[in-house]
Amino acid sequence: MKKTMSFAAIHMGVAFSVGYAMTGDVLVGGAMALVEPACNTVAFYFHEKLWSRMPQVRATRADTPALCA
Repeated sequence: MKKTMSFAAIHMGVAFSVGYAMTGDVLVGGAMALVEPACNTVAFYFHEKLWSRMPQVRATRADTPALCA
């Protein structure tokens, strides 16, 4: 969980920095720091749903041995 929180903080920091650098506006940077990661989270959810439906992904998963017993 610490790694996830660390990544989220970095992600939001980058989004803020890009928004601020492009506009010079702290409010725009702050909005981007909140909106962009939220949009990516939703996009990732749908990406995973679509990805799991692809036949070659299912075939690869069936052929790949488990690493843990």
